Amino acid sequence: MKILLLTQWFDPEPTFKGLAFAKELMRQGHEVHVLTGFPNYPSGKIYDGYKLKLYQREEIEGISILRVALYPNHDSSALRRILNYISFAFMAMLFGIFATKKADVIYAYHPPLTVGIAAIFIKLFRRTPIVYDIQDMWPDTLKATGMLNNKKILNFIGSVCKLVYRFVDHIVVLCPGFKQLLIERDVPKEKISVIYNWCDEQGLTQAKPAKLEYQQLMQNKFNIVFAGNMGKAQALDTILEVAKQLKNIQDIQFVFVGGGTETERLKQRSIIENISNAVFIPQMPMAEVGGVLKLSDLLLVHLKKDPLFEITVPSKTQAYMAIGKPVLMAVAGDAAELVQKAECGGIAISEDEASLEHAILKIYYLPIRERLQMGINAQTFYKQELSLESGVKQFVSIFEKVKHD
Repeated sequence: MKILLLTQWFDPEPTFKGLAFAKELMRQGHEVHVLTGFPNYPSGKIYDGYKLKLYQREEIEGISILRVALYPNHDSSALRRILNYISFAFMAMLFGIFATKKADVIYAYHPPLTVGIAAIFIKLFRRTPIVYDIQDMWPDTLKATGMLNNKKILNFIGSVCKLVYRFVDHIVVLCPGFKQLLIERDVPKEKISVIYNWCDEQGLTQAKPAKLEYQQLMQNKFNIVFAGNMGKAQALDTILEVAKQLKNIQDIQFVFVGGGTETERLKQRSIIENISNAVFIPQMPMAEVGGVLKLSDLLLVHLKKDPLFEITVPSKTQAYMAIGKPVLMAVAGDAAELVQKAECGGIAISEDEASLEHAILKIYYLPIRERLQMGINAQTFYKQELSLESGVKQFVSIFEKVKHD
């Protein structure tokens, strides 16, 4: 099957459905072509080795890529960001109609919404069905992140979204909550499939052993590890409170790995309040994070209470499960259901100290063999349901379906 990947962002940019996705499609026997922009995310500056021009053809690891001009930008200005989106969509539409090989299916990656609009114009001219992969619910995310607050503009974007949903042939979402939201917005449920995201498998499989100082830090401890961004959304003050409550159990240790807007304040709080069983490890590449995750006894996911978080699965969930350790999920909704389905850990109520403490102690007091089984369950479930190979097979079956409809 000939597949056109239409995505504004692609390697060497940090992107989720990029080169790894294209290579796995190729490995499974399909011809893949990519239509994308010149790399500029997240700095908004064109990457070294590239020069902004009308278009450029290149090949990366056997994948044929056509890059088209865009207005490079990724700052906080809504107007400049919109210009970035529209410029890529316009060029992608022109080149998609006149300068790409005929494909059996177009895979269009959202965000931004403008990619969906470009895909529809290509479909009208080339009669190619579209599979639309929604990674962010617009306009909900735009409002939640504060990127846009104008009600009229948000309503307009919502209307355009509905138009795109009507014209694409199939929609893929990353969790059941997104599917339910689309059904409530009058999208037929048979037009929507759930395919969970996978993790950076290459980064994890190439994981180096943790540095000696971290090995020593985590030796002879029951390590509860939180890895990733530490911002307001993660509400980690609650976790420090739980750490304080559990100080009397000498071998329980909370390990925070990563960085973010709240990191320094949380570190200072742990020093001032003498929360000695909370330690902080700086941000590091995924290949090094994997080494620390392997030293953990329990991996923690925690977000503040918010209806938006109940219909998503935090991306660290997949990495945690792939590494093969028990998971404590303190996020309600889809993410909690995933851990329950996999039988790979415990569930707690977010921002609820008593609930978190109870869930931690329940796993802490389990026999070692039961904790090991939770880790095995996590890894098995990931390979069967969430892995790159599994996800691509699910995409291919959808591509086949829309091709023959």
